[in-house]
Amino acid sequence: MSKSENWLERVLELEIEKVAHGGIFVARHEGRVVFVSHTAPGERVKAKVFEDKGGSFCRAETIEVLNPSANRVTHIWKEADRLGAGGAEFGHLALEYQRTLKTDVLEESLSRMAGISQRVQVMPVPGDETTNGLGYRTRVQLHVSAEGVAGPYQERTHNVVPVKSLPLAVSEINELGIHLKNWQDVKRIEIATASTGGVQWFIDKKLKGDKKLTERAVGRSFRISSGGFWQVHRGAAELLASEVIELSESLDSEANNLDLYGGVGLFSGALATKYGKKLNITTVESSKVATSDASANLVDLAKHKAVAAPVEGFLRLQIKQGLELEGATVILDPPRAGAGKTVVDQLVFLEPKKIIYVACDPVSLARDLKVFLSSGYRMDEIRSYDLFPHTHHFETIASLVKG
Repeated sequence: MSKSENWLERVLELEIEKVAHGGIFVARHEGRVVFVSHTAPGERVKAKVFEDKGGSFCRAETIEVLNPSANRVTHIWKEADRLGAGGAEFGHLALEYQRTLKTDVLEESLSRMAGISQRVQVMPVPGDETTNGLGYRTRVQLHVSAEGVAGPYQERTHNVVPVKSLPLAVSEINELGIHLKNWQDVKRIEIATASTGGVQWFIDKKLKGDKKLTERAVGRSFRISSGGFWQVHRGAAELLASEVIELSESLDSEANNLDLYGGVGLFSGALATKYGKKLNITTVESSKVATSDASANLVDLAKHKAVAAPVEGFLRLQIKQGLELEGATVILDPPRAGAGKTVVDQLVFLEPKKIIYVACDPVSLARDLKVFLSSGYRMDEIRSYDLFPHTHHFETIASLVKG
């Protein structure tokens, strides 16, 4: 059979070889790669092809498990298992094994994209072992069908799946029962809770509940205005902030330190707990609302500045004005797409002493690390945490020093 023949809707019997980035798994059939959902390495499955563009690969969905993995368990969410509700694509696997798979993905990403041969174990968030990784999400988004049913989308579709529970969400969100009510003439609902007890939700962007949330981390309070970003996992802010503090060792508090993609000021506030309120640091964030929150949250820091601007534009202006980053520490916490070549090149030009990179995508991280490592920086430390149990996502923190 030629590689160009279309296999759409064809059922294949496959041996699953390994995990791939994106929560899918790799098999091979008649010379072609097949990316398969909802299986595990070592399994033999029947899978139905749902996407084939005639190239060297196609995509398939498991429809029958012929030889199950020893790491397969009862799915943590019935509606995901039976109806395809999205958001728990690893929920059919034992939690410890999920982290092994994520470790495999990180190792391959670092090797393939950055030439780094290092296996970094993805570690659990403290407390997740006792809860089987359930009840951690403080932010949830629901879609609403034409009939008013609220729930997640079915994977790969815009069909809303009705659900009786949200097992990954914190108890406060489940107790609201928003997913159990009918919502005629509504398209989307977003719910957020805070560690201090606040709750807010948006019905098609119309705010209900608290106008502002207050979070606590590393002994500080952080105001988050409506719709503002905060880490999803209830333990993530404390964990990541503590890691940034530890990796910042030898920070010069008088240098022109930067907190890029700084949000509401979590990492700047964390560093202030170690280096004092005279810490010289600038948070840069494209959201004007988050920048306003950062100003309020860090008002006690005499040398803090909050800048509302895209990071690339901010750095371009600083280069033009002759900013000196000698001896400085830069925190990078970009979105999933990563910092990107332009921002990385700008930082390389500015030559900060240390860069602490907080990443939610291993491929984007590895791509950016390759540029840093080829430009005179060396890896000092790298750690990874499973901030999104039962999904393929995880967080990695790397510190780089000028070589």
